[in-house]
Amino acid sequence: MSRRRQATRRPVSADPLHGSPLISMLVNAVMKSGKKSLAQRIVYGAIEKMAEKVGKGNPIELVLGALENIRPKIEVKSRRVGGATYQVPIEVPFERQQSLAFRWVVNAATSRKGASMSESLASELIDAYNNTGSVVKKREETHKMAQANRAFAHLRW
Repeated sequence: MSRRRQATRRPVSADPLHGSPLISMLVNAVMKSGKKSLAQRIVYGAIEKMAEKVGKGNPIELVLGALENIRPKIEVKSRRVGGATYQVPIEVPFERQQSLAFRWVVNAATSRKGASMSESLASELIDAYNNTGSVVKKREETHKMAQANRAFAHLRW
């Protein structure tokens, strides 16, 4: 761990189309090799397809609802105590909740085969909005693991 000062958190700029920093963070999660315009095309296409299929209101609200369903509230971290390693449940800070949720959605969309990235991202977001799908299952597994190891909660520091 660094002995220098802690890194300051830079604010995320809002995306140009919707004016939402949330969408900008999703674009950054999708982006590979610095190709931001391609990532924006993928995300905006996914949001449009999601809005068409769900058919309710504001697309940003839909993405926010999907994100709310997949954010992990608690996770386990390895702690080494006296030669033994324990999986200790800890609460997840909000910034990490967001980044984990975006990472899980993008990885699940990438692993879907047979469709374009925007279509698979849209279907993953729809599944997350409806509280179904692989990303929600991953969050449930994370919560279940933390619940199973709550006996080691006293080792948290």
